[in-house]
Amino acid sequence: MGKKRTSKYKKHVGKSPGTLIYTGDKTAQKLFIESFDYNPEFINELELEFIEDAFKFKSTDSITWININGLSHIDEIEKIGAHYNLHPLVLEDIVNTSQRPKIDEYENYIFVSLKMLYYDVDENITIEQVSFVLGKNYVLTFQESEGDVFDTVRERLRAGKGRIRTMGSDYLLYALIDAVVDHYYIVSETMGNKVEDLEDVLFSGNIKEDLSQQVLSLKKELLKVRRSIFPLREIISRILKSDNTLIHKKTIQFYDDVYDHIIQLSDSIDIYREMIWSLMDMYMTTISNKMNEVMKVLTIIATIFIPLTFIAGIYGMNFDNMPELHFENSYFILLGIMFVIFIGMVYYFKRMKWF
Repeated sequence: MGKKRTSKYKKHVGKSPGTLIYTGDKTAQKLFIESFDYNPEFINELELEFIEDAFKFKSTDSITWININGLSHIDEIEKIGAHYNLHPLVLEDIVNTSQRPKIDEYENYIFVSLKMLYYDVDENITIEQVSFVLGKNYVLTFQESEGDVFDTVRERLRAGKGRIRTMGSDYLLYALIDAVVDHYYIVSETMGNKVEDLEDVLFSGNIKEDLSQQVLSLKKELLKVRRSIFPLREIISRILKSDNTLIHKKTIQFYDDVYDHIIQLSDSIDIYREMIWSLMDMYMTTISNKMNEVMKVLTIIATIFIPLTFIAGIYGMNFDNMPELHFENSYFILLGIMFVIFIGMVYYFKRMKWF
């Protein structure tokens, strides 16, 4: 029996729209809130103790990034949602970790939800939902737990290099999305290396017993990545075509660059998908060829013994001059020879990896 699968959607059955239900697995995560409040002249980085400490940034003239980790804290999510006038359906999507990447435009803000991908030290892929709320002078981000791909953005804010501190909140949103997409490249490269490694194993002929499981696991991994990356094309396309005043014209070219990256990544994922299907076909062909080689050897052995068996079948053991018949231990010697032949054949077949 395989691992029992549980449904995350049962929690929503019968609930009214806008009901906040956390569908993730990281329920024991501590609420962690950090803020970056900045303009070209200064930056103020804080770790906030309470969610109410983030309320004061809504009406400031500076740009503020508030990063909230811990989606299982429903009450705190509702508080910040009420203060920033977020629609209940937006809050529902924020805590629904199985939500497909999407974008929704409202009168005073834009909501974007996407998947953050990265490999851990054991090269197991991690998929975490991250949600963005873009306002006039702020960006809110919501994550399941601490640990993300935004360290480069933090360093750029602290250093004050480049244009990030001189641009608006729409550019900050671009920088955060761009950091997520940059890690898509790392995931894509790692996945490509895995596919090529499996190809090398197949071409070398040194096929391991768990190779089919590796190919199947890589196929499932690729499908997860594909479901995470492909919807982002629609999201960026919506931003490029939007006439929302929160997205300034001078920022559009940066989102256009992200769109080009997504197209390139999508092409790479499609190529890897075809390569994995080819690996499956190649694996089945290799196994079939190996089985044909085994059958060829067994057929040769059987063919050699066919005439011998035919002759023995005609004449049997009917010769008068057969000294072995009169040996006292002939029966036991014959059993020993049969046992040695059996053990020798088993050893040979195992050495040839026929079973």
